[in-house]
Amino acid sequence: MVKVLVATEKPFAAPAVAGIKEIIEGAGFGMLLLEKYTEKAQLLAAVADVDAIIIRSDKIDAEVMDAAKNLKIVVRAGAGYDNVDLEAATAHNVVVMNTPGQNANAVAELVLGMLVFAVRNFYNGKAGSELKGKKLGILAFGNVGRNVARIAQGFGMEVSAFDAYCSAESIEAAGVHAAASQAELFAENDIVSLHIPATPETKQSINKALVNTMKKGAILINTARKEVINEPELIALMAERTDLKYITDIKPDADAEFAQFEGRYFSTPKKMGAQTAEANTNAGIAAANQIVGFIKDGITKFQVNK
Repeated sequence: MVKVLVATEKPFAAPAVAGIKEIIEGAGFGMLLLEKYTEKAQLLAAVADVDAIIIRSDKIDAEVMDAAKNLKIVVRAGAGYDNVDLEAATAHNVVVMNTPGQNANAVAELVLGMLVFAVRNFYNGKAGSELKGKKLGILAFGNVGRNVARIAQGFGMEVSAFDAYCSAESIEAAGVHAAASQAELFAENDIVSLHIPATPETKQSINKALVNTMKKGAILINTARKEVINEPELIALMAERTDLKYITDIKPDADAEFAQFEGRYFSTPKKMGAQTAEANTNAGIAAANQIVGFIKDGITKFQVNK
């Protein structure tokens, strides 16, 4: 019997687990559940004879794959997959997939919720401003970026986007202005929302020189990955420019240093983008369906390694 392990240090919601189980067992597979584990040794023991693994933010590295002798596929329930060692997976002949789009609306709603919070001065009782009429730039126009644009337009914002891997025609077709470059996006907007992955090209790319081109009173919002921010340079810039705000749902490594900018900096206690019951369930069920499709029919549509 094919064995599927759901390994989640931060568990899925109960309805998501029930949905995953229904799909896995409905396909004639067996499901194992490892939740709230506290040591890697527990994960290593659990993977010993499984064919497939569903994870959230859990780390799957070469050591885990060495321990999982029968492993054929790992599905990360969510869009990002930098918690999986892709090179090790390929070396072990393990397919890695993500579930793009399943969390997109949840992240987008968080972006706009945090922006309202920021322009109203974090609800400190003082008069703030409105989002209507503000210019919003979206860096990367994938599933999340497109949802951010949709909701922001409902607020009456002027929306533009830049994506090195998405054509200007595709962006314009969504009713969004296509910026000619990343530099133009930062210089022309009141707010920039980051939706880029953490890659060798993007890590530390949001630096002092780039952010300093933003307008007076600008807001930078990051619900992507903390690694894309050059934290020392952004801290230095915020010390110089008392008009800038930085808000994020990924606590920075230098959180204590950012905290000095009271009224201009906010971070959620933990990553919150996908923390809705709907997104939780959608991503988990998508992961289960992808495993069944791969095991039974060899479908690799969402494979992210080669």
